[in-house]
Formats: sequence, structure tokens, C-alpha cells
Amino acid sequence: MAENVTLARPYAEAAFQLAKGGNALAAWSEVLDRLSAVAARPEMEECFGNPRLTRDQLAQLCLDVASPKAQAEISVDQKNFVRVLAENDRLFVLPEISELFNELKHGQEGVRDAEITSAFALDDATLKALVADLERRFESKVQVTVKIDAELIGGVRIAVGDEVIDASVRGKLA
Repeated sequence: MAENVTLARPYAEAAFQLAKGGNALAAWSEVLDRLSAVAARPEMEECFGNPRLTRDQLAQLCLDVASPKAQAEISVDQKNFVRVLAENDRLFVLPEISELFNELKHGQEGVRDAEITSAFALDDATLKALVADLERRFESKVQVTVKIDAELIGGVRIAVGDEVIDASVRGKLA
């Protein structure tokens, strides 16, 4: 996994520079997320290892699956980016490229990612209040991902970057 991140980093940075220069960060993020989902599928992993498929065929396959309705959704720069990845046998790192790209995008926009792990599902009001508190504490917009982990017994565990706030019953008992 760490090796994949190392391979993906220069491509993510190149995609970020292209997107930033074209004022299209959101569009690139959306396309990379779709391509990432395509590349992570077991069927595609089999295709990446198939010696009968050419690099051009692999690139086109990724593009077709990521945009089945209309190829117009994917820009020329994005198509070329996928072709460069295919030429360099790097399509398999699309999930890492997407993740690194989104980190760069969030850094540019002043958004921080937070992972909230709760023992039980959070209602909308509680989640909104928690997000507002996090935004006040970290003085930036916060994009949250919520996970449920019954082993926490109660409360929440919040990770923002390398900072962890453990307000769970399990954490207090430990």
C-alpha cells in the first residue's frame, strides 16, 4: 500500500496542477473518484493483469466504464491523463491518486477531513452540531465520514488528520 502511494503521488500532483490551472478542481475530483471506483473492482484488476489487452484498450475500458452515458463528461485532459497512466502501467493506483488528489484539493480549499466513529448511528441534528463544533475548534471547514463501531460501547471517537479525540466509553475504560 505504501508503495502504491509512492507511485501515485507524482500523478496526483500532476492532476492537481492541471485541475488547478483549468479551474476545475471539483470536476477532476469527481472524475477521479469514479475512475478510482472502477479501478478498485476485482474485474478491472483482472483486466490490468491480462497480457492480451493493450494499454490503449485498458485506458478506453476504464473511460467507458467510468462514463457509460456520455464520454463528454470526461474532459480531453482527463482522458489523456488516463492514457498516460495506462502507458506507464499505473491504472491500478487510481484509488491512491484519487485520495491524494482530494487531500491536495482540500488543502487548497481549507477543508479538513474528519472521521467520526460512533457506537450508534448519529441523528442529523447531533451530526450537524458535532461538525459545527469541529469547524470551530479547527478553524476550517470539515468534511466528515461517519462509521459505526459497536465495540466503542458508547460515545464517539474523532480523528482529524493526526489528532484523535476519544470520547468513547471504551477509550475511557482503557
